[in-house]
Amino acid sequence: MPIDITLPTQFHGILSTIGWFDVLDILIVAVILYKVYEMLQDTRAITLVKGILVLLGVTMVCSWFDLHVISWLLQKAVTLLFVALPIVFQPELRRALEHLGQGTFFASSNLLNDEEARNVAKEITKAVKQLAATKTGALLVIERDMGLNDVCDTGIQIEGLISAEFLLNVFIVNTPLHDGASVIRGNRLIAAGCLLPLTENRRLSTELGTRHRAAIGLSEQCDALIVVVSEETGTISIAENGHIMRHLSPEYLQELLMPAFEAPKTNIKDMVRSWRGKV
Repeated sequence: MPIDITLPTQFHGILSTIGWFDVLDILIVAVILYKVYEMLQDTRAITLVKGILVLLGVTMVCSWFDLHVISWLLQKAVTLLFVALPIVFQPELRRALEHLGQGTFFASSNLLNDEEARNVAKEITKAVKQLAATKTGALLVIERDMGLNDVCDTGIQIEGLISAEFLLNVFIVNTPLHDGASVIRGNRLIAAGCLLPLTENRRLSTELGTRHRAAIGLSEQCDALIVVVSEETGTISIAENGHIMRHLSPEYLQELLMPAFEAPKTNIKDMVRSWRGKV
């Protein structure tokens, strides 16, 4: 019986045309796709991506079975969809470009040494603890690699050294700066009374008020760490990467704040493993 060697021969022929640059090209594309997936996972965008993939799959199936009318409609829909993608994925595209703009040349110089980071985290925790005890609502945004000048422009510029007493004065009830967010860069509070974008995530608990939704909304668009004190319950929460952890103790809050001021930085996935407060 003759042995069919067509397939192995074709496979060998294909492999013979692949060079080192082709392998490098494939690896680069694979890394880019993985980074895109890593950026989109656990966000609203991943649901949209799944919907697009389903639509493309249905289009291919209809073309395979020669369903001309449905194929024509789906092709037109896909064309319109790609035109609308920059609008639908505007927050994600902005975040991706901000990540792309980061690097060693543009690296943040706001990181502190161990002693300075410990002191800043201690002062913030001391202020948050007292705010929680008096049920005074507060929003503290800790800037990391991504600059927040656009957020600072919505508030009042301050440029003051961080201390618990200073932060408590900023959040005095019925003052102009009380309802807005305060932005911290390194060991300085650079702006207060800032406006933050609200999240559009509809799966969040109805217990979360405007402050919590604003914290999540900003964390979806940048790498900032946002501390929230509830005005209704005095609960301490922290938001990062579109996630929020609630009912934190002051001691655990200080532990989470430390890496925000020094390298290496922490990530919400590591926080979730050690605290079951994500919603």
